[in-house]
Amino acid sequence: MQPSFPRRLALATLAAAACAVLPAAALAQGAYPAKPVTLVVPTAAGGTTDLSARMLAQALGPVLGQSVVVDNKGGGNGNIAAGAVKRAEPDGYTLLMQYSGYHVISPLLTAQKTWDMGDFQPVANMLSAPQIIVVREGLPVKTLGELIAYAKANPGKLNYASSGNGSLQHVTGAMLEQQGGMKMVHVPYKGTGPALQDLLGGQVDLTFGTAPPFMPHIQAGKLRVLAVTGKERLPSLPNVPTTAEAGYPQVNATSWFALFAPANTPKPVVDKLVADVRTVVQSPAFQQKAQEQGATADYQAPQQLGARVKSDLANWAQVIKAANIQAE
Repeated sequence: MQPSFPRRLALATLAAAACAVLPAAALAQGAYPAKPVTLVVPTAAGGTTDLSARMLAQALGPVLGQSVVVDNKGGGNGNIAAGAVKRAEPDGYTLLMQYSGYHVISPLLTAQKTWDMGDFQPVANMLSAPQIIVVREGLPVKTLGELIAYAKANPGKLNYASSGNGSLQHVTGAMLEQQGGMKMVHVPYKGTGPALQDLLGGQVDLTFGTAPPFMPHIQAGKLRVLAVTGKERLPSLPNVPTTAEAGYPQVNATSWFALFAPANTPKPVVDKLVADVRTVVQSPAFQQKAQEQGATADYQAPQQLGARVKSDLANWAQVIKAANIQAE
């Protein structure tokens, strides 16, 4: 029995609508990005993480074909920003510009976890920057060996600043103590800025950190760099030896700055981000800009970045356990 004319008309209308919707959905999936992309940054403006995000945003926008906006959500040892991206729609429009200290150290020292590694998927690493060991102008040491000898000869006298308990500077100091066989007094601050100001004022003896915030003061002769805690010298500090060259190869504390997307972000979207970030990071202009800032343009694909996260988690867990650094 044939359907009545009104029923045939209704069926035809539904079929036509379905044919119209399917191509539109397919087109929407293939059109990423169709609006601005937001990079959520776990720090306030200023500092290497924010600088990395702004470098990427400026260079990535033209490649993506959409503007890339930086949204600073500092605080909570990176947990505020990570939580915001975790809760975001997994569509590629809200991404986390992550700092390694928050990604692989904060989870080891956070009593109440608000996010898990499984909440994110790696997209790409952009920059790597070793910590540098910086001392106040008046401290009577000029090499890492002299610093360790001074600490041993003056037990309890040498102190070092960090940006907070459990920060990368804190655990780098603990690592140096372990490898150098000496003890220092840890002085935690609420961020690198206050720590730097007290170092310049002579209230603390030394600190650790990525080069960019310290470079103007180093160039002005107000601070002295003893070593680079990486495998290679920094082009911006060519005369400063690595910790390996100074006889302490296990003192290796390189920060990295990488892009993560919420879990379940569609593969085509992630693939496009991976390809476009690779184009940006491997460009001569981006590499030159990174070098000027005391960092290295260091592209790593999702699989490499994921392996780096696992390795760093294991390494820092050992340092934290040996130093008995407790979660707050």
